[in-house]
Amino acid sequence: MNPGQSAIVTRQDPSSAGAGLPRHLLMYEPRVEGHHPAWLRFLTEDLLSGGYRLTLAVDRRERAREILEDNLGGRLSQVGLVSALDDAGRRRGGNSLRAVAICLEESGADQVFLPEFDEIASALLRRAAVGGRPAAALRGRIGGIYHRPRFLAAPRWSPNRWLKQRGFERLLTESWLKPLLFLDEYLLRELSVRHPGASLAFLPNPCPAGFPGERAGARRELGLPAGRHVFLFYGGGYRRKGLHLAVEAFRGLRAEEPAFLLCAGRQDPDARTARGLGELTRQGRARSLNRYVASAEEAACFVACDFVLLPYINHFGISAVLAQAAAARKPVIASAEQLLGRETQEYGLGLLFPSGDAAALRACVREAWSLPEARRAGLVNALESYARSHSRAAYRAAVLAALARP
Repeated sequence: MNPGQSAIVTRQDPSSAGAGLPRHLLMYEPRVEGHHPAWLRFLTEDLLSGGYRLTLAVDRRERAREILEDNLGGRLSQVGLVSALDDAGRRRGGNSLRAVAICLEESGADQVFLPEFDEIASALLRRAAVGGRPAAALRGRIGGIYHRPRFLAAPRWSPNRWLKQRGFERLLTESWLKPLLFLDEYLLRELSVRHPGASLAFLPNPCPAGFPGERAGARRELGLPAGRHVFLFYGGGYRRKGLHLAVEAFRGLRAEEPAFLLCAGRQDPDARTARGLGELTRQGRARSLNRYVASAEEAACFVACDFVLLPYINHFGISAVLAQAAAARKPVIASAEQLLGRETQEYGLGLLFPSGDAAALRACVREAWSLPEARRAGLVNALESYARSHSRAAYRAAVLAALARP
């Protein structure tokens, strides 16, 4: 079958047909970049363990297949599949709201759960603000994980914020959204006071169990120097993630200073950042893995490094890379803003610098490699504590409890 075709591929056990079927969920996740495949894996594992029957609406084109297989492996044989995209790679029906409805009808699922509720949030909330609603049959059957509800925390009034707030209030009051999970525990507390009966829940930022291997071997595997302090920048190279700041900070270090920059992930930086990174690489002060990084190589990156860079700019919400750093027990250097900065500070996970300030980031890099042993041990203890409270088990329990709530 052509990957863009839409017919469901049913892989459920035929013996389960009939009475007593577990609840059937559709998970709509058309993206394969960044944290999306890993979170799809987490949710697939957890919902199957909870006895749910699953259909995944995903990108079924050839170029996405390898990524899904790398992350889901044998789990793909335990779920149904539908195409979230058409043959041209567009959302079916022209947008995500229509695509969700199309996929839900095809799958025959009882409920749709979005690992990234942000996919439909803006259009859904704006429509609700002016009186529009989904099909009546979907009341209480749309839920997911809302990663970046900026309008709920925006400091200033704006027409866009007002519109989304109005739509959100209407959908919550009329019980359309069930369940809706938030990664920001502080924001959720405020929402729960305003909407005590709504189906809202906190979801811990999920930390993997850990990464196998030892540092010297991982460095050899990646071609990294043995005697340097390695700082990992992991993820996309777009401006919001601050790769340009990391490169600028490292270019300002003296060549004899012991810092080494490792950049991993499909980044495709802007021309100026690419030139700077190329210069650092030629000087033996950096290495760039500008491609999709499979699971084994991802693990090697976190095992090999000493610190993880999170120089995000105006980044709303939490970071999956923060969770990976905690799992690897590697302190972070993060921008002192929004939820990422607040968690880094309150949990004691690393060093903070003013957002957007490359010179301050450079100062933190210098501070990091010279940390006293007692301070470094304290950071590792804090990372271990964060990893325990944000474990995969905690994530699984939160998801299953939210879905089971009447």
